[in-house]
This record gives sequence, structure tokens and C-alpha cells, in this order.
Amino acid sequence: MRPLSILFTLSLSIPLLAQLKEPPIKPIGAIAPAPTIYDSVVKIEVATQVPDYRTPWNSGRFSGGTGTGFIIGPNQILTNAHVVSDNRRLLVTRRGSSQKHVARVRHIAHDCDLALIELQDFKPFEGLPHLEIGGMPKLESRVSAIGYPVGGERLSVTQGVVSRIDFSSYSHSRADSHLVIQIDAAINPGNSGGPVIQDKKVVGVAFQGNTQADNVGYIIPTPVVKRFLTDISDGKYDYYMDLGISPFPLFNPAMRRAFDLPEDGKGVLVANVVPDGPADGVLEKGDVLLSIDGNPIDSAGNISIGGEFVDMNEIVERKFAGDKVAFTLIRKGNKIDKELTLKKFPYSRIYAIQYEQIPRFTFFAGLVFQPLDLNLFASYKFDNRRLRQIYADYISEGLFREMADVVVLTRVEKDSLTTRMGGFTGLVVEEVNGTKIKNLRQFHEILNAPEPPEYHVIKFNGASRPLVIPSAEVPAAQKRIMAQSGITKAAQLD
Repeated sequence: MRPLSILFTLSLSIPLLAQLKEPPIKPIGAIAPAPTIYDSVVKIEVATQVPDYRTPWNSGRFSGGTGTGFIIGPNQILTNAHVVSDNRRLLVTRRGSSQKHVARVRHIAHDCDLALIELQDFKPFEGLPHLEIGGMPKLESRVSAIGYPVGGERLSVTQGVVSRIDFSSYSHSRADSHLVIQIDAAINPGNSGGPVIQDKKVVGVAFQGNTQADNVGYIIPTPVVKRFLTDISDGKYDYYMDLGISPFPLFNPAMRRAFDLPEDGKGVLVANVVPDGPADGVLEKGDVLLSIDGNPIDSAGNISIGGEFVDMNEIVERKFAGDKVAFTLIRKGNKIDKELTLKKFPYSRIYAIQYEQIPRFTFFAGLVFQPLDLNLFASYKFDNRRLRQIYADYISEGLFREMADVVVLTRVEKDSLTTRMGGFTGLVVEEVNGTKIKNLRQFHEILNAPEPPEYHVIKFNGASRPLVIPSAEVPAAQKRIMAQSGITKAAQLD
């Protein structure tokens, strides 16, 4: 599946677990065997359409791929978000059948790479077992990953050993980190979204690999799966919560003495608190966090849960908007208790790849303006120092308070009106006609006002001079350039 250069899945065929052996071939006239968990693992074929941020007025490029899913309830098939992202058509095939069944995405969570899909007609799948979600597998225990990797049409089963339980990044969004389980099995395209089984229960979902290591694969563990299923139980997905702080390890003996801390390996420093985030007004820069919800925090910011050392954010990972988080901390030499309430913070998604969204833009007299996010950054690879600094500081310095959108001039179409304007590409818009820019819609409305000034004056962050456009020439230039460049619409604001 796209992006397969990053996300690989389990496929190598080695001896199966005893309880997962393939059923024998049925002789003619014999009674059909009862369905097994194998029959509940399905192949997913996807046709996708990926937006093109360089030409945002176009519909995007078409692609496709395959993945795996498994039945967990009546007309409920669990898979990876990256298997079904940006889909235009989903087809599901059950084991031993060539018939393809139309499906659609019911819920999708890009931050934890999980999705729930449903069939247009579930009748052909009725009577198949619903795979049960189990618990966390132990280190050194064996698991089996089931799926449809490339290289064949039939089901494949791969065994592996649980070699690590960690808190690590999820490549699908490029911005989120959650609990992961590492197994000593290779990950190959096509098996993404397949169940990982132990004692006939699902203990994880295969989802990504490591291109820098041999025979290393990663699975999404059941605490993440169960949280996703709990979140969507009300009919919508609300995303993960975040504390909104930047922790800093307290290993250095000199730093510990500066904060009057004993050499006991406990406590992590709050290096920054995100403005307007959940911790704003509760925690402060310079606080030393000693425990979270009663769990002692070590100098690396880790806690112990179920005998495993994990990042302290694992406590927050299992909570939802409106839930409380309690801290014991040291502030200016005093030991105190604090409690915060988790809440949504949508501005942080500027650092995550967006899916199922049409790129926003406005086209004005040969100039293309777009709001900055990771999709745009990945498309243009901006090298302007000020733009990169604004992007880096957008959350930590609270720039979102003044700029809901960071509006960037991304391209200049060739025309007599746009001569010598190319030097402004990659710069962030600060003002238009004397007004500070807060978002793309406001910017568009100022430029397209019914009674424009004689000249539109656009000021950019860090530019030595403004960009000046004579208003009288705009209507003719707009029509001319759109025709010659094949631009079908002048704006997409929402």
C-alpha cells in the first residue's frame, strides 16, 4: 500500500503454529469444515486518488494497492489507516473466493494508523468467526501474523518472537508516537492491517517495518486497538490527547543539583509548556515532574506499567478529552500536586500528513498562495530560513494565536504581470494592504474585495521589499493566466 516505501508488512512463509495449521483438502462429497480464524482474514484492494499540492486545482493522481483486514464483529473489518487512505474504491475478497465485495470506510484514525471498514453487503461473510482482541504478549513469546503479502494470491502466515515493547513513531502520519511491539519477522507490502495472533486471540495489527534492519517488524498492540474501538463507539473519532509539554531528561548531576534533586534517578524537567494547551496554567516551565497518576517518573520520562518501562505519555494515550491527569511535582523547591484536564488541540496537526482532504489555495493574478502544513512542506521542501523557523515555532511559541493559517506564496505562473515576482516564492505573507493576515480565507477576501485599492501591496516575512500588483490589470491577467496554465478554479478555501 501507499506509502509502501515506509510501511512494509509480514509475509515470509515459515512453519505454522500447531493450532493454526491449514485444514486438509476436502474430498468430493465430504461435509464442509467449520470456518476457522483464517476465513475471517480478508484481502483488501484499494483504488486511491492522492491530491497534488503543487497543482492544487487538479483532482490528483490515481494509484492503488492491496492490504489485509480481519473481521472483529458484524460487518466490522479492522485494518490499517494507510491501507485505505485517500481511497476512491474498496474491494474485499474472502479466503478461497474470487468474488470481490464493495466496502467503505466507516471510521479512520490516521494518528494511530487504524481503520474500520464495512461491506455494502455482509451476507456472504455471515457465520465467519469474529476475531477476539486479546492482551499484550510477553517478551520472547511467539506470535503469528496472518495476511496477503505480495508474491502470491493465497493467505500467508509468518511466525515471530516478541523482541521489544516500546513507545515509538508511527510512520503513517509522520507526527505521532504510540506503543509498539517489535517482532523478529520481516515486514513486506500487502500484509499491513493483518491480525497478529497468539492463543487464537489478536494481540496486534501488522503495520510497519524498519528498512535499516533485517527481520524486524512492528505491530500495533491491543491497548492502541482497544482505545480506537472505544473512541469510535459514539460514532466519531476524536483523536489522541496530548499533555502539551516538552519534557527534558534529568540525567546530568549538575542539573539535578541546580534543582536541588537527590541522585535517585527520579523526575523529569518541563522544558516548555504549549500556550493554550492542556497543561497551560497548570504546569510551568522549570517544573520537575515526579509522578503521573501515581506512577513514579524516572529521569528519562519513563514509568512502569504492567512490568514494562514505557514513556509517561502512555498514561495520556489511554485517556480521552475531558479526562483528568494528576501530577506530583517540584516547583521552586516545593513539592505540590496538580491536576489538568485533557482537551483537543487541533493546531498540532500542522506537523502531521493530512489525508482525505482537498488542498486549500487561492490563485490571484498568476500567484498561488497556500496554507503551510506538512503536506505542503513535503511537496515543496522549502529552504527559506524564516519560513522554517515559523513552522518550527508554530506551536511552541503560540504563533497559531495570530495565524490560524501560515499563508505561503508557493508558485508564480509566467506572464507579463508576474515578471520578476519569482523571488517571493517560499515566503510567508505578513500583511496585505496594511492588514495582518490570520488565515487563507481572510487573505482571499482582501485581495478580491469589490472595491480594491489602486495597488495591492503584499508584505512578506523577512523580505526587503513588498510585492506590488496594479489592481486594474488583475481581472484580465487572472482570466489569461488561468486559461494558458489550465487552472480550472481560482480558489479552494475550505
